[in-house]
Amino acid sequence: MIAPTRSQLVFAAFAMLFALAAAHPTAATIRYEVSLDHPEQHLFHVTMAIPLHGDDVVVAMPAWNALYQVRDFAVRLVDLHATTTGASAVSDPPCDIRMLDKQTWRIVNPASCSPDHAGTLTLQYVIEWNDPGPFSSQLNVHHAFINLAEILLYLPDRRAEDTEVQFENLPSGWRAAAELAIGHGPNSFAAGSYDALVDAPVEAGTFDQFEFDSAGAHFRVVVDAPSWNKDRLEGELRRITAYELNLMGGPPFKEYTFIFHMGPYDVIGGGGMEHANSTAISATSVDGAAAIAAHEFFHAWNVKRIRPQSLQPVDYTKEQYTRALWFAEGVTSAYASYTLERCGLWSKDQFYADLAEQISDLESRPARHWQSVEQSSLDAWFEKYGTYNAPTRSVSYYDKGQILGVLLDLAIRDATDNRKSLDDVLRRMNEEYAKAGKFYNDSDGIRAVVEEVSGKNFAEFFSRYVSGTDDIPYNQFLSVAGLELKLSSTPATDLGFDESTPFENAPVVSSVESGGPAEAAGLQEGDALVSVNGKPASSEEAQSLAATAAGGNVKLRVNRDGQIIEISFAAGTRDSVTANIVEIPQPTNRQRRIREGLLHGSTD
Repeated sequence: MIAPTRSQLVFAAFAMLFALAAAHPTAATIRYEVSLDHPEQHLFHVTMAIPLHGDDVVVAMPAWNALYQVRDFAVRLVDLHATTTGASAVSDPPCDIRMLDKQTWRIVNPASCSPDHAGTLTLQYVIEWNDPGPFSSQLNVHHAFINLAEILLYLPDRRAEDTEVQFENLPSGWRAAAELAIGHGPNSFAAGSYDALVDAPVEAGTFDQFEFDSAGAHFRVVVDAPSWNKDRLEGELRRITAYELNLMGGPPFKEYTFIFHMGPYDVIGGGGMEHANSTAISATSVDGAAAIAAHEFFHAWNVKRIRPQSLQPVDYTKEQYTRALWFAEGVTSAYASYTLERCGLWSKDQFYADLAEQISDLESRPARHWQSVEQSSLDAWFEKYGTYNAPTRSVSYYDKGQILGVLLDLAIRDATDNRKSLDDVLRRMNEEYAKAGKFYNDSDGIRAVVEEVSGKNFAEFFSRYVSGTDDIPYNQFLSVAGLELKLSSTPATDLGFDESTPFENAPVVSSVESGGPAEAAGLQEGDALVSVNGKPASSEEAQSLAATAAGGNVKLRVNRDGQIIEISFAAGTRDSVTANIVEIPQPTNRQRRIREGLLHGSTD
């Protein structure tokens, strides 16, 4: 039986074959072979060996993973076929595979197509991926990055069984890395369940790597980048991990792996995806990578272990709704900014500016008047639609959650005369939920711990700002730390409509602002843009309209139900909110104590 007690990172130069139909170990294991041959084709060739336990076998491909988006990975899967092989059989006729829905198949009585009823069911299929990480998977001549749930079928009623995956036919000079236990062969990894297996991304290629230890944990860093500063990245990671480990009372793991993609192989910008014992991060620079790492590493506690009941267990088949993303993601963003400031990578002015930026974004969104941060959490599954992200349609649970995290921290410090803080809430939730194997009840569970730690009723805070949409009295909270928020408004261009580009087609008008200049000119939701200011419509041309000066002329040709319509109007104006946080002159001793506590992560 494969029963690893600790994670290990595997590096191997060449792939070797292993027999899926070999004699079974003492306990049967669901095994996968993944061939990386001909990476220029972007095709993962997968073989799955399933020990037969009974009659029919049902397999499925997850509908979502990594992002809160149903992306239907099965659309990428082709040529699924199956045979059964027993201890003495060499080959058998194909088995009867019946599709049940877009992501689920039933193999009917697989033992009947094999002379040996105690055999193994072997599935083979091909799945295509060439999308940059960390939220997708990629196979090309440069490297492979794999979120395993995006390429591996699973058995819905047998997710708890031992699993093993082996990567084969790696190009010369490639090696594979994942924060998983060593399997039976080179480039193979094992886990005690499907869920544990797919919660560890895999990097294969000619990457660099280094290691360090901190607070009793071992860290490995895998870097895929054309050029980077090792000393700088290692120094910043050491400071980030040391601070957060100390904050949370030590590591909840023995080993942890960072996977970084930096440079031209990934989309411009950045992002990170958390996993229980690892993270994958895409960034354009070491500075950006470290800032994302501060967020993703804190997820090792908040969301991966301090976890809302609504996300447990993972349901790979459909949307999984929770009201707690404002805490799981937004408060994690607050702790990323705390970490960067408290460990010296940011100045306090950078911390203030970052918080002010989140406030500016929130206050610039009219949707804040009707969408609560809990509803934003529930609506996360709409984020793949361009129209949803418009300021008139939604607020960000990241931004508002980060704001509420800092304000909640200040409110706790105020209620306890700086003897307790949000740090104590996170540590208490770690003890009460994570270490006890329990899960909290969304916002109600968070509030219960806040009140336990502070000794104060926080019903009004949660009803007004978490489940409600009341305007936040920022200075009421900030003043307890001798801070002041200054808001200013400047005119900005208002086109009066938003566009999206569905499925790489021409841009389509996704929403039209009521009473705005575009509506007055006759533009309608659903109009397909044919040309923008005389140029053929494209997503880039449509987005370039944002640079139109207020009062500037906008000329559109649109296709509406097969009819070409010309629409022109003068761009309007709207107020763009800018926030600035400053320290007040001559703070009281109490204000100074609370401010220092906030900035240094200390209490009295």
